[in-house]
Amino acid sequence: MAAITRSRQEFPILVSSAGRRVELISLLREDATRLGLHPRIVATDANPKLAPACLAADVSYDVPPTSDKSFIASLSDICQKEGVRLLVPTIDVELQPLARNRAPLVERHVFLNISSLASLVVAQDKAKTARVLSEAGILVPKTASIREVIAEPSSWKWPVIVKPTSGSSSIGISQVGSVSELEILEKQRADLIVQELIRGPEFTVNVFVDDAGRCRSIVPHFRREIRGGEVSKAITVRSAVLADIARKIVKAIPGFFGAICFQVIVGAEGAAVLEINARFGGGFPITHRAGARFTQWLIELAGGLPSSISDEWTDGAWMLRYDSAIYGVADTTNQVGRWLA
Repeated sequence: MAAITRSRQEFPILVSSAGRRVELISLLREDATRLGLHPRIVATDANPKLAPACLAADVSYDVPPTSDKSFIASLSDICQKEGVRLLVPTIDVELQPLARNRAPLVERHVFLNISSLASLVVAQDKAKTARVLSEAGILVPKTASIREVIAEPSSWKWPVIVKPTSGSSSIGISQVGSVSELEILEKQRADLIVQELIRGPEFTVNVFVDDAGRCRSIVPHFRREIRGGEVSKAITVRSAVLADIARKIVKAIPGFFGAICFQVIVGAEGAAVLEINARFGGGFPITHRAGARFTQWLIELAGGLPSSISDEWTDGAWMLRYDSAIYGVADTTNQVGRWLA
């Protein structure tokens, strides 16, 4: 692709696997404008016509699946064509491919909100996450393979939680009450782990890690209501306990950078870390509205601008989410009409 000639002040930002991240795009646009830049939001998705965030962007492109060998080359070509300054990935499966193949993007002066490959290998494997954090003295749920639990069922409190080793949005998670159920699940999937069921209030902690590996902003929010694995009602809460856990996580797993988040349930034994997402979480907008502008800080770093990173934010900021819609007109001949012919 040939590079597009643009004004010096224009600041192209690429949001990859944009999906439904309309609000994230809005915040990037808002913050770039606040900094005196002229944002141009570029979005990619496997099917841009069915991705609301792509319709909210200034321009969108379709790209191959992250598992395709041409995925990185496709993103790199788009970055070159659009003169992209900042790339913000949004889903877990694209993080490791980007970390492994960041060189062609960096050569094009693209700034990436990507952690190191070593940190991603740990964070994206819930069994490894539990082991590493436990060794660092951080409370986690009791974790084992299905086979280990079947071998010693009396050492577990039932029911238990079964989930994919890697995954997000609560996809593939189930509550299991017997060994026979575990045996059925083991035959169906090989990538499952078992964790103890912890009951209690659940929190997400959004963390901004600078390029020196320091936690610069830590913003927990109580997940008052969750829908489809993503928070729909939340309130920010200052907590010395959760802030301390954040710093311990970043120390235990070196290499995190930019926007990350982790999930915690506060049970009878204390605050236990369930998982880490080395990317923007779906509930990030409440962190931004509370005053911790992770998106602005990334733009400042990417643009070589003075940094405004701080840990000043509003305790008790709340968020209530609701459904909205994007409308248009489509040619139904090939999409719907064939079923009615």
